Amino acid sequence: MYPIVLALHSLVRWLVLVSLLYALYRAYRGWLGGRPFTPFDDTVRHISATVAHVQLILGLCLYFISPIISYFLHHYADAVHERQVRFFGMEHSVMMLTAIIILTISSAKAKRKTTDAAKFKTMAVWYSIALLIILLSIPWPFSPLASRGYYRAF
Repeated sequence: MYPIVLALHSLVRWLVLVSLLYALYRAYRGWLGGRPFTPFDDTVRHISATVAHVQLILGLCLYFISPIISYFLHHYADAVHERQVRFFGMEHSVMMLTAIIILTISSAKAKRKTTDAAKFKTMAVWYSIALLIILLSIPWPFSPLASRGYYRAF
């Protein structure tokens, strides 16, 4: 089960990034261009947050079945000094959870704003912050914190 969830988590990462980038494109375009907040923009807002929540569920499943996390939790004194183990056991998890919380709150706030400009601005600013946190917390192949491939196969 672990390899399947890991591969799905790796795949959904790309859906999260694409949906957030597209939501940000729509948000900045609408905010800076003075456009109306259409039902399509609302759908993009909702889908990007939903895809991130799916990724969170996969990440939580991984947290409970991962041998890396198991080692981290059972050998904390030693594991905290191992960069890659600490990254997945603590840093990646906390940062991604923070990003999802920011996305969730900003999506709800944007939905409740009364003006189109305020909706777009809320999405643009807070989704940008969440995306930055996500980009910093992904174990890219070039990351000094923990490197993994661009995609994990099934």
